[in-house]
Amino acid sequence: MRIKVAPKPKKRPNRDTYIFIALGLISFSVLLVSTRSFVIDFKDIGLSTFSGIRGGIHGVSSFFSQTVLSIRELASLRREYAELTDRITRYEQLERNAAEIRQENNRLREQLGFSETLIYRHIPAELIGRDPDNLFSALVINKGKYHNIANNMPVIAFQNGIQALVGKIVQAGQFESLVMPLYDTSSYISSRFSESRYEGIVEGQGSADLPLIMRFIRKRARDEINFGDLITSSGIGGVFPPGITVGRVSKIHYQEYETSMEVELEPAIDFSRLEYVFVIEVEKQHEIGWEGDG
Repeated sequence: MRIKVAPKPKKRPNRDTYIFIALGLISFSVLLVSTRSFVIDFKDIGLSTFSGIRGGIHGVSSFFSQTVLSIRELASLRREYAELTDRITRYEQLERNAAEIRQENNRLREQLGFSETLIYRHIPAELIGRDPDNLFSALVINKGKYHNIANNMPVIAFQNGIQALVGKIVQAGQFESLVMPLYDTSSYISSRFSESRYEGIVEGQGSADLPLIMRFIRKRARDEINFGDLITSSGIGGVFPPGITVGRVSKIHYQEYETSMEVELEPAIDFSRLEYVFVIEVEKQHEIGWEGDG
């Protein structure tokens, strides 16, 4: 036999509770509408919050913008620095070139002045090299048969304020020629002392660093020869004109039992600084009273 239990009745909310909630809502609404200071404070809080967020975003964006701008400026400065460095290098090169051109002009002006004083008809030339075969320790100049240059023409130069003997043409090409310098072992120059007028033959020893040797000087000349005496070409033989400076006495040699004596000469030309020369045209020898070969 089953016994039925009656269900418990549902508990309904107390009426007083509803009344309290309703009165609370009404009071809050009245307070919200009537009190402006509360609304203003609420807006201020929201404004401050959003302003802070906006300021943070602006600061971060400004930082990245400035960083990117700084990188661009650094790259630009590097390019400008490289351009300025290159420009300075070019200016320095131009300045060096200008200085070299001024020096070259001074040298050319000096050579031109000397050229105008020469009494011999001559052909100016520039030293451009040396004989690769070293046959005569030869020097190479930039003038040849096309410029009326021929073998055995004497070659002189202007250096340190004096005209001095360089050598003679031994091979004339069409546009270039070989000059045998006076220090070559095959070079022989009839020469004399400028003051005492004693004569001899000047020979080379094969190198510009070695002194020239003047041989076959009369022994009685020893009392009239001094260190530093000037030696010039005598003009005998017709190859070299007279009065061209060859060198200066640097050492005197003589023996009692010998009939002649010899001296060493320092060449008047510094061949390490030689740049320009003048080739004398031999066909004008007789016009200026220069003795020929006969």
